[in-house]
Amino acid sequence: MNLTDHLKQNKQTIVYFYPKDNTPGCTIEAKDFSTYYDKFLKHDIGVVGISRDSYESHCKFIEKHGLTIPLITDSDLTLHKQFWTWWEKNNYGKIIQGVIRSTFLLDKSGNILKERRNVKANWHVEKIMKELKIQ
Repeated sequence: MNLTDHLKQNKQTIVYFYPKDNTPGCTIEAKDFSTYYDKFLKHDIGVVGISRDSYESHCKFIEKHGLTIPLITDSDLTLHKQFWTWWEKNNYGKIIQGVIRSTFLLDKSGNILKERRNVKANWHVEKIMKELKIQ
């Protein structure tokens, strides 16, 4: 499924961009979204993770960690560039191009209702839940 298909399934959708499958921060974030996925769905909010990783990588990531959220491959950076999440960043003093960990709340039409950029993985999902008043 592509992002447009996911947006049609719920009143709103959380779309989060992350750097790489199976890295510590990305695993924390994916597992946290999976843990609370049913609570989001009860509020008619879907969740979709997006990275440059391949479909095969996503399948292994999902299986290894028991993830319940869908993941989308964006190897050509189309979505990353559309949402301005592929940018220069400072990696231990070296400027590189890379993914800026970001989260968006979109409506069915893809309009951005809320956005958080350059987020930290730890406690990020809990902060979103609090902000959206999801218990």
